[in-house]
Amino acid sequence: MGNQASGPPNGQLVVWFPPFDVPDPRYCKLDVAIGTAGGIAVDSQDRVYVASARGTAGVLRYTGPFPTSDDAAGGCGRVDATGAPLADSVTREVFLPADGTHLVTPNAVVIGPRGTFYVSSILNGVVAEYDAEGRFLRRVVEPVPGESLPFPSTGTPFGLGVDSGGTLYFADLGLVVGPRGPGPGPGQGSVRRVRFDAEGNPLPPETLDRGLNFPDGIGIWEP
Repeated sequence: MGNQASGPPNGQLVVWFPPFDVPDPRYCKLDVAIGTAGGIAVDSQDRVYVASARGTAGVLRYTGPFPTSDDAAGGCGRVDATGAPLADSVTREVFLPADGTHLVTPNAVVIGPRGTFYVSSILNGVVAEYDAEGRFLRRVVEPVPGESLPFPSTGTPFGLGVDSGGTLYFADLGLVVGPRGPGPGPGQGSVRRVRFDAEGNPLPPETLDRGLNFPDGIGIWEP
């Protein structure tokens, strides 16, 4: 994740190599300069997307070839400032820039079954949808008109997940504004879902669980 709210962007994207059940699994860093790295997604072409809330804010896209091992023979022949293995040639680009309107702080990204991207932006309480080319489509979650942070009835979306039927789930961090600025409030978090009607329009978020402390990620398991 790196620095949470200030300072130089030092979030990291790392690939790990099996076996994982050993004391020191092998790895290679793909990037070491992400501004508050958030959620991650991988598309059908094995391109990797990472939400970056600060610095070069937006959704970053990484294209291979990716390292296949933690040494020069596998494409990981450099080292970072700490001496850790660093990839030789991974392309990084800004796929979706923060726009100050829909994406204020891009925090998570997930790809839906139609190939569109959902991106959360907690500071304005929005989950926005984009097409495969990065064009804005709509807001799927947003505060009700007249409401404002830190407690919109629609929640403060952070981590995202989507199931095979297209239902969107999000971790509501429970954002509050305290003496040090915005942050998660104790016991204010929840887990919510957004279902869609027959025409594909998003319905208001439904709360599945509440009273959570700092819920920031979602995983979907479908047996």
